[in-house]
Amino acid sequence: MSQVALRLPDSLHQYAKQLAAQDDASLNQFIVTAVAEKISALNTEAFFQARAASSDRAKFDRVRARVPDLEPARGDERL
Repeated sequence: MSQVALRLPDSLHQYAKQLAAQDDASLNQFIVTAVAEKISALNTEAFFQARAASSDRAKFDRVRARVPDLEPARGDERL
């Protein structure tokens, strides 16, 4: 496991400590979770960008053309 020296503004540090306490977690655990969530969000964005780059609009249109034009089931209507 690695150690990192982290400089936080006092106000951010206090707020992070409060949120960690509310979550019944240590400040370290809170920060580790925050970093993991950020990494996950960035990886998710990269995943969808890669998927979009490899998409084929013509193939999508061919598949979509085979879907019957029916009314949505009750409860599935657009709002």
